[in-house]
Amino acid sequence: MAEEILLTKEGYDKIVAEHEELVAVRRAEVAEKLKEAIAQGDISENADYDAAKNEQAELEERIHKLENMIRKAKIIDEEELAGDQVTVGLTVKVQDMGTKEEEEFTIVGSTEADPFEGKISNESLVGKALLGNKAGDEVMVEVPDGNITYKILEIMKK
Repeated sequence: MAEEILLTKEGYDKIVAEHEELVAVRRAEVAEKLKEAIAQGDISENADYDAAKNEQAELEERIHKLENMIRKAKIIDEEELAGDQVTVGLTVKVQDMGTKEEEEFTIVGSTEADPFEGKISNESLVGKALLGNKAGDEVMVEVPDGNITYKILEIMKK
């Protein structure tokens, strides 16, 4: 079977919405730019034509990539998750035992990861280390700068 792409329902919906936007709106916009560039005449040295063709190629590549992701998607249903241990789709509140700072991470599939929003991949060093652990567990994570020990304070469904 093809490799599954783990997504939360929110992540899947974002991908579907982007795909619909690109197919329904952007494709028509790019086609119009191409039509206008062709109407200018000689396309052999037409920068607008070249730019529109490049934009069209990039757009079609992105549409294809999204369609592939939608086809391979495995949606993580939060309702089916027990919530007693860290798994994809759940949010975990941890305390860095060195600095005593608390952080929250939502564990997501790699395509959805966005560290600036607190969404970390299940394949990242921290995500991989936290998976399968329970509240109260201390987890040591080997990172390029050394080691971090996190205490899992709480596991939540968002």
